[in-house]
Amino acid sequence: MIASPLVRLLARLGAAEAPPSAPPFADRLGQWVGWTDAISLSAALEGGMPQSASRASPDHDAPEIREAAECARIRSACGKALAAPVDAASVDFLPQRRHIGTRQHAMEQAVAPLRARLRSKLAAASPAMARLAAVDVVMEQVLAPHESRLLATVPLVLQKHFERLRKSAPGDEPPRWLDGFGRDMREVLMAELDLRFQPIDGLLEALRMR
Repeated sequence: MIASPLVRLLARLGAAEAPPSAPPFADRLGQWVGWTDAISLSAALEGGMPQSASRASPDHDAPEIREAAECARIRSACGKALAAPVDAASVDFLPQRRHIGTRQHAMEQAVAPLRARLRSKLAAASPAMARLAAVDVVMEQVLAPHESRLLATVPLVLQKHFERLRKSAPGDEPPRWLDGFGRDMREVLMAELDLRFQPIDGLLEALRMR
């Protein structure tokens, strides 16, 4: 399994070598799933997974069309917010840290209700899709702590990158290296946005196959 774009970016900015591969997902998941999670996952999987349905002709009033449009709107709004420059040209990291934290919180607040909303749509579509929605609930519970641990490293890696850039050009006036840091920070946050939207993309695809 190839490391995700976010992991590779963090490794590059942290001056570390990105892992070229990771243990198979099933092996990693087996280490993360506790016995209570296993019971919940087994219950959600009871009866089998949904089969792909034949695709009907496009219906612009279909739920998947509306939900896809809403997800795209929110994703675009998050992306525009990430592209906004930090309202400070300080050589201190604190304004950057506040910006990163604000953007991460905004992404989390945007994605959580979208995911719950899509699960609700799936649950109402058919018994098979309801099982898939239930599986997603369990997977979110299992993976959320590990995702949070990874995403908590984002500000720390960016801070170290910031400090290296500042030390490499202490006499720059104005500090031109800040522009480079800003680009790197936005690239990392956009990769985080893509990571956070992966479950949304999967649920949307399932809704299209209902």
